[in-house]
Amino acid sequence: MMFTIPNIKRSISCLVLLFAAQFATAQSSQPNIVFILVDDLGWGDLGVNFQNEKTGKRHFTPEMDALIHQGVNMVAHYCPAPICAPSRASLFLGQHQGHADVRDKQFDKALPDQLTIGSAMQKAGYRTALVGKYGLQGKEGFDPESWPAYPTKRGFDEFFGYAAHRDGHLHYPFHTWSLGDKPHHKDRKQLWHQDEEISGQLEGCYTTDLFTAFAKKWIVDHRNTSPEQPFMLMLMYDTPHAALQVATGPYPEGKGLSGGVQWLGKPGKMINTAEGEIDSYIHPDCRSEKWTNVEQRFASMNRRIDHAVGDLAQLLRDLKLAENTLVVFTSDNGPHKESYIEGEVYTPQSFKSYGPYEGIKSDIWEGGIRMPSFAWWPETIPAGHVDRNNSQFHDWFSTFVELAGLPRPAVSDGID
Repeated sequence: MMFTIPNIKRSISCLVLLFAAQFATAQSSQPNIVFILVDDLGWGDLGVNFQNEKTGKRHFTPEMDALIHQGVNMVAHYCPAPICAPSRASLFLGQHQGHADVRDKQFDKALPDQLTIGSAMQKAGYRTALVGKYGLQGKEGFDPESWPAYPTKRGFDEFFGYAAHRDGHLHYPFHTWSLGDKPHHKDRKQLWHQDEEISGQLEGCYTTDLFTAFAKKWIVDHRNTSPEQPFMLMLMYDTPHAALQVATGPYPEGKGLSGGVQWLGKPGKMINTAEGEIDSYIHPDCRSEKWTNVEQRFASMNRRIDHAVGDLAQLLRDLKLAENTLVVFTSDNGPHKESYIEGEVYTPQSFKSYGPYEGIKSDIWEGGIRMPSFAWWPETIPAGHVDRNNSQFHDWFSTFVELAGLPRPAVSDGID
């Protein structure tokens, strides 16, 4: 066959049309992604992993247990490092610790200026948001404009949360903390929305509720304004890490679109739980004369996360998004031994948060690096599955990008 100029033009046109059709098909089937990362939750803190089988002192996670039964429990999923900064860096970069440029206790070190899980998903046409704790903005500078690796400079269209690592140790950004033995944690913490510092508007706001309410609002707003565009939301709680602070009152009745925590958006009343006495609520299931104050607090914090995850799942059902949304839940490293309450020591041995393993946060034993992890995607992930295959944080980068219809980037160490 002779390749004349008209024939070449027709061939190129056909290839372009074929690629366009394939891209359109990929885009139409691109799932939404909600990635939930908690701070210092142990493998054994999930009910189905360990707590439900215990007798005596134990706490419960019924909402997450239900989602696990409807999805897959990843019982051999590992973090890249047993401490938060390198663990989160590997997650964002899709690289194991041999390649990632943030290691050890390099808190606030700038995330390198390269392809991230956020920028890769943006290239695939996704709207991206990061809500919660970050800590990889860079030590240079004092605000989003001067921080070299602020989330909006690393692939996220919107950021709402703590930029600096230290700020994520307290869970009421508006309020000072008078019970601690660490003077530098007794001041108000900076919480940012895009380029605005808004902690002064957050009176009474407990971060588990605050981040959940904002995440719900963000999903609803995106659904109303850009229903055809897929989204990736990374919801990164700062609990149950560090200060064992609890909520202002019971979790609001109901869940989802019309119940649970709600964003009100009024300074001094940003969310519907910003009322009552701060740091006061112990969940009824966690009240026991046989438990110490810090044990009741830790268990209540975990139960609050459980309520929040169930609330978000119901929102996806209410918006008819559940069947096209992959929800992933995991923790950044093993359980901690902190309370930030002077004279009161918390130990992860209280609930055996590490499960049947040895080790806690900062240990490279199983308890420090094996993470409580599950995925929920109705009608796609078979219910009741237990995945015993080894996997690690850097695999999520490849998984999400390939789900979005793009090839795995060469920079990623992970697999789908």
